[in-house]
Amino acid sequence: MNKGATNKGATNRGVTNRGTTNKGADRLRWTRNDALVAIGAAAVDLLGFSVGTRSEGMSLTLSAVCALVAAAMCLLARRSRPVAVLAAVLLLGIVPNMAVPDVSPHFPLGLAVALYSVVRFSRPAVAAAAVAATVPLASAGLGGMLVSSGWSLVANAAAAALVAGAALVINRWQREVAANHVLQAERAVAEERRRIARELHDIVAHHITAMQLMAGGARANLAHDTEAAREALVTLEDSGRIALREMRQLLDVLRAGEEADEAPPPPQPGAADLERIVTESRLAGTETEFTVEGPVRPLPPSVGLTLFRIVQEALTNTRKHAGEARAHVRLTYRSDEVCVEVCDDGAGAPPPVARPAEGSGYGLIGMHERVALQGGTLEAAAGVGGGFRVAARLPVPAGRGGGGGERHR
Repeated sequence: MNKGATNKGATNRGVTNRGTTNKGADRLRWTRNDALVAIGAAAVDLLGFSVGTRSEGMSLTLSAVCALVAAAMCLLARRSRPVAVLAAVLLLGIVPNMAVPDVSPHFPLGLAVALYSVVRFSRPAVAAAAVAATVPLASAGLGGMLVSSGWSLVANAAAAALVAGAALVINRWQREVAANHVLQAERAVAEERRRIARELHDIVAHHITAMQLMAGGARANLAHDTEAAREALVTLEDSGRIALREMRQLLDVLRAGEEADEAPPPPQPGAADLERIVTESRLAGTETEFTVEGPVRPLPPSVGLTLFRIVQEALTNTRKHAGEARAHVRLTYRSDEVCVEVCDDGAGAPPPVARPAEGSGYGLIGMHERVALQGGTLEAAAGVGGGFRVAARLPVPAGRGGGGGERHR
């Protein structure tokens, strides 16, 4: 596999250059399934050809065996070069037909796989031309004739039509599956955006309620305690600024069709609640470490909520997919950003979308939505030596603290 496809660099330029360098290698790569198909086709064709020749009192020649094996080995490149593979299989098929000229007409499995690959991975015009060429050339050399005729053509046409029909059915099925997957992903994104919008709505409602109370306190103390009134007004200004910023973020996401809650919502968690999540992870059986680096400072409520959800999601995935593994949560405060990293030392992981959150099935999609809403970046990938790592960086410029909206333990 191309190493550049695994280690995606920090910039798209590095990925593009690496992919250009190994372009030829990518076009020639083959998978384990391709090797199994090639070996199976060789075994079936050798067995079928041997039984056919023995039933007619003939023996399989060495040249025929070599040609059948070589034709099957060409199938290793059937995904990257399907037309070339079909041409090679047709040419190599002439050798056993001429080596044993009296053998009955046949349609080798290797030829069927090559034709199937052309129909699956090529344009319709190319696929139609391949089917038309395969029908007469499949029996080329039989009986000493360059192109066979009669029942041989009829049998080849039926076999080619069956193979092409199967490839078309598989193509249509895969398109439907891909479209259904895209639809489910879009629905998951919409649901996650509505969830984020509800949480931001609760944060904004909390700040507006606090502003109302502080305004009432300032009015009550204005006559006899001007210092307390001034402090209340300063806090009121900070809360108003935070509420306005959260409202702007709220307008960036979709919030529609939600039902009214019968009970008042609980306070939204934040960075101060990460220790509770780590404790719950330990009680669930996962050895989890938690470290905080840098000077702890108040964060905007939406940023704290994003950190909490990322850690919650990552630890849930560790318990579900990493088995007996240890996890480490690192929260880093910097001058202009806050970073969180959750990594485990499990036995590796499939691609990110294959490690979803419980229930939704699209946990990492939700992480990306939350981080993108805050203008940050998210990395989620399996480690080279095993384990899985989730890291997020959220910008928090100086002076954009929580204004008392989030407490830190």
